[in-house]
Formats: sequence, structure tokens, C-alpha cells
Amino acid sequence: MDWGTDLWDQYDHIDKHTQSGLDLLERYIKFVKERTEVEQNYAKQLRSLTKKYAKRGSKEEQDCKFSNHASFQEILNELNDYAGQRELIAENMITGICVELTKYLQDLKQERKTHLSDAKKAQQNLESTFKHLESTKKRFAKEWAEADKATQQAEKTENDLNATKLDVEKAKQHAHARTHTAEECRNDYAAQLQKYNKEQNFFYYTEIPQIFNKMQDMDERRIRRLAEGYCQFSDIEKKVLPIISKCLEGITTAGKKIDEKQDSILFIEQHKSGFERPADVEFEDYTQGIKPATSDSSLHPPKVRAKLWPFSKKNKVNFRTAEHCKEDFSHLPPEQRKKKLQAKIDDISKDLQKAQDQSEALEKMKGVYEQNPQMGDPSSLEPQITETAQNIGRLRGELAKYETWLSEAVGGEESSNETHVLLFLDWCIFSVVAAEQPQHVYSEFDDEFDDVESPIGQCMALYTFEGTSEGTISITEGELLSIMEEDKGDGWMRVLRASGEEGYIPSAYVKHTP
Repeated sequence: MDWGTDLWDQYDHIDKHTQSGLDLLERYIKFVKERTEVEQNYAKQLRSLTKKYAKRGSKEEQDCKFSNHASFQEILNELNDYAGQRELIAENMITGICVELTKYLQDLKQERKTHLSDAKKAQQNLESTFKHLESTKKRFAKEWAEADKATQQAEKTENDLNATKLDVEKAKQHAHARTHTAEECRNDYAAQLQKYNKEQNFFYYTEIPQIFNKMQDMDERRIRRLAEGYCQFSDIEKKVLPIISKCLEGITTAGKKIDEKQDSILFIEQHKSGFERPADVEFEDYTQGIKPATSDSSLHPPKVRAKLWPFSKKNKVNFRTAEHCKEDFSHLPPEQRKKKLQAKIDDISKDLQKAQDQSEALEKMKGVYEQNPQMGDPSSLEPQITETAQNIGRLRGELAKYETWLSEAVGGEESSNETHVLLFLDWCIFSVVAAEQPQHVYSEFDDEFDDVESPIGQCMALYTFEGTSEGTISITEGELLSIMEEDKGDGWMRVLRASGEEGYIPSAYVKHTP
């Protein structure tokens, strides 16, 4: 079955059907374009989301040492790759479906237009032949009627007794001429009728069937190409599914890599001080050799210096200056000191690498200038090269210095811990004795403790401060305090209360007094 045989008289329906097919193809192209826009917007939002939650900066880099933080960053990276695959889907759909089908649609429109034009021309030719046939037929009918009338007139004239022989002869000649003309018109009509029948047969059995069959082939090709476009819509996404699956597997793997125990151990290693817990304070009996107390008196516990700062710079065991202690972090607990030194070494190593890269770049540029003087003067780079070399030397010196301090910190951890603990206990015992003994007791230890720090000034608390962290003390508004150490630029100062309690407070909470 084909259109040319079974639909030879359905030109209008074929016209509408083929136009409907082209409209469907155009609708599908628009559909795919909108789908690609959805994919592109989805990918864009995914990238924005990953960028929003991706951590940056030193603090975030520190957090990423923990497996749960690092896994989340891996998930964001995998999601970013996933977004890239969605963009690839959109790009392939644009190039593989939209662009190709749009070009194919234009070709089909032109082909359909040609077929319809050929069908109209054939129809017009057949109609023109039929009109000529009708014209010839009418002329034949007219001429035949005139010939028949002339023949009847000639017979009438011949039978008329009053007519002359000349009149009869003239009438016969006229009838004969009309009959001859009618015969010619009859022949023309017969020839035109034969021509029309031949053209009509060619039109309905050959020309129109061929055109309609070509349009049928065109429509079937259009349907087949559209079906391929439907499948291509799915195949494009199937091609990236393995990569998408890897991204999703990567997210699952990142979740399974989390080790909560290792994170806890890492947190402990980052923040443990390395000191032993304070031992129990022993009871010291002062009733021996002291007169009995009155009835309204009670045994008061000795006033001790609470919240002693075990890493205070007043420890005279370390003879380094305060500035030097800050530089090598010797005032920090052993574990913290090692971490600070390692972080400093890492920073210096990065700076050193950058300086070396810059030096190599300058040397290459100098070589280019020497080979091509028109590009620049090699001598103009000498100051930068010299400065970079000096910077590299300085950074190498600092790196060696901090590496030496790190070696000392790692090697002397145990002895350092013991020294800090002993110093802390000695100071506690001294504070307990000094707080309760009469003033003359100090004279016995003047020679032994002649290096004990003296206040460097006085101040009054402007506000109440609750010292809750280690090394700080609590003060109340209006309280007079002794300044043991001025603010070094970090916003804190060390003071001594009248009760003997010593520690750090914010510098902004007090004002100096004469």
C-alpha cells in the first residue's frame, strides 16, 4: 500500500499530514532545547552550591584534617564533577539533536515544498488541457450546428421553385463550406480529447502517484529520523551514566572513609598539653606551736594562689627574653609548641617555594632578554634577582632555625614536662607558706628568693571579669590590683590580687593608678 495508489485523490489530506509531521519535529527540537536549559541551570546551581559550602582559609584547612570534614569536601568535589556531566549532557543534546534536527527540518521543508509545487504544476497542466478540450468541443458543436443549418437551407433553396440555379448553387457551396469547417472542428476536438485522456491517465496513474510516493518516503524518513532523535535523547544521558555512577560511588566512598575513632585521636593529638594532672594538695597542720584559737574563731585554710599560670614568663629557669620565647613558642605546652613550630615551618616552606619559583622565572626572563635585546634590558632585572636571592637566603635561615627548635621540642619533651611540673609545685608550696606565716618569715627566705618578681605598677578594675579559662583570674569592679606584667600587644596583662591570686585579665578592664 502506498499513497500514490490509495490516496491519489487526497492531496489536501496529504498536505495537512506532512505539515503536521514537520510541526511535530519542530516541537521536539524546542522540547530538547528547553531540556538543555534545565540541565544547564541545574548544573549551574550545583556548582554554586558546592562553591558555597567549600571551605577556604587556614581554619578550614585545619578542620579538613578530620576524616568527617575531609569526606564532606570530597563529596563537594564529586558533586562538582557531577555538575560537569550534566553540562556535558546539555552540550551533547544541543549539538547532537537540536542542531542536526534543525538542519534536517529545513531540508524536509524545502523537499516538501518542491513536491507540493510539482503536484500543483501537474494539476494546473491537466486543468489547462481540459479547458482547451472544452473550448474545442464547444467550437465543434457550434460549427456543426452552423453546418447543419446551412445544409437545411441549401435543401430548402433547391426545393424552392422560385429560386434560380445560381441561388441553389450558392446555397450548396455555403453548406459544403460549413460542413467542411465542422469536420475540421470535429477532428480537432477528437485530437484534443485523445490528448487530454492521455495526459489525464499520466496524471492519475503516473505523475501524481510518483509525487505522493515521494512525499510518503519523505514523511517516513522524517518519522525514522525523529525516532532516532527520541532514542538519542536517552543515549546521550546513558553515555555519561558510568561517570555519574563513579561520582555517586565517590560520594559513598567518602562517607565510608570516615573514621570517628581516628578523628578523636587526631583531636587529642592537636590539643593535648602533655602535662600531668595536679596531685592532691596535702594537709599542713599549723596548730602545732600556736595558741588555741578563741571560741568564735575557726581554722581557716591557707590562702593559696588559685589558677596559677604554669607557663608564666616569670619562671626564671628559662633565661630567654619574652620576645624570644614568643618566637620559638617555648612559653606554650610541649604539644602546642610542636604544632606551632610545624605550622611555622610549613608557612616558611611555602614562602620559600614561591621565592624559588620567582627566582627561576626571573632567570628565564633574563635569558630571553639576553637572546633578544629588543624585548628588554637584562640589567633591569638585576635588582629583582638580587632581592629575591636575599629573600631566599633569609627564608632558608628561618627554616633552619625553626627546624632546630622543633627538634629540641621533640627531643626534650619529657624533661620539659618534668621541669614545668616541678616549678609549678614549688611555687604552690611557696605561696601556701607565704600567705599565712608572719611577715618576719620572709626575712628568713630573703636570700633564697631575692629574684621574686615585684609589682611594676597599680591599677583599678573598671568592670567585673569572670576568669573561666586556664591562666585567667576573676576580678570585681573597683578592686585594686598590682600589675606584674604589662600588655604585650595581645590585649592581656598579668596582675596580682590582694588575696595573692595571680593571673591574666583583659587590659581594657582596668585603668592605671598612681
